[in-house]
Amino acid sequence: MMFDRRIRLLLVEDNPGDVRLFAETIKEARAFQFELEHRDTIDKALAFLSASCPDMIVLDLGLPDGGGVDAIQRVQRAAPSVPLVVLTGLDDEAAAIEALHAGAQDYLIKGQMSTSLLIRALRYAFERHGMQMALRKESTLDELTGLANRRGFLMLAEQHAMLAKRTGERFVVVFIDMDRLKPINDTLGHQAGDAAIAEIADALRVCFRESDIIGRLGGDEFALLLPASDGEDSIRERLHQELQRRNLQPDRRYLLSVSVGIVISDPHQPPSVEEMLAQADALMYEEKQKGRPAR
Repeated sequence: MMFDRRIRLLLVEDNPGDVRLFAETIKEARAFQFELEHRDTIDKALAFLSASCPDMIVLDLGLPDGGGVDAIQRVQRAAPSVPLVVLTGLDDEAAAIEALHAGAQDYLIKGQMSTSLLIRALRYAFERHGMQMALRKESTLDELTGLANRRGFLMLAEQHAMLAKRTGERFVVVFIDMDRLKPINDTLGHQAGDAAIAEIADALRVCFRESDIIGRLGGDEFALLLPASDGEDSIRERLHQELQRRNLQPDRRYLLSVSVGIVISDPHQPPSVEEMLAQADALMYEEKQKGRPAR
């Protein structure tokens, strides 16, 4: 339980008076110990979150470099596993309600913040976020393969893309489509087709690192997000060797092959992961139409 230990709390607030009041309020919570980190802009908060993971974030909705739903989304992309409570003014409770719809777990109104209200909000936020994460985990895993599903892949990939945008690092998005699934289903049955899909997923786990992002988008389509240092030829060669190894196993009822499309990000004009997936999908389709002999 988080409240059984020292709690690392990031306060994102640009008003020095509100910062002092907040610090005094949590000091009065004698039953709990807080380690308070303070940043006065979203950009500074994101820089902090890129290197550290607090237990809780309290975010002012009216910061000089952003506010409202946009501020919430930026912070949540940087720290999706951290509960978020928002701060708002007396005359802006509607914005706080909107923040809850955008993903914040609770809100506090400046001028009405007592120690008991603060602790209650933080405790509620922690418990609510825990339930949300548990539900999200169930809804972002593909049941057949155990990989991330489309939603889970995009969540993880967009987080990586945001970090890469800040650091200027390039990355690769790979779209993979299994070849000849329909003949397997038609001749051997859908159970064999499911086994073939699961085997492709297992081959991807073998080929790539645990830190790489691997997902099943649906049907016989898969996606990867890898460091650009991997290189297109290296990616293709690893896949080719692993599938060849499996195809040479005795008593196989079907052979495995895939069509691949690969897109490298541009750090100067970074597209969204969805856009890169669409580009990689188009390249994969071109390869499939050509019947690439290297498969």
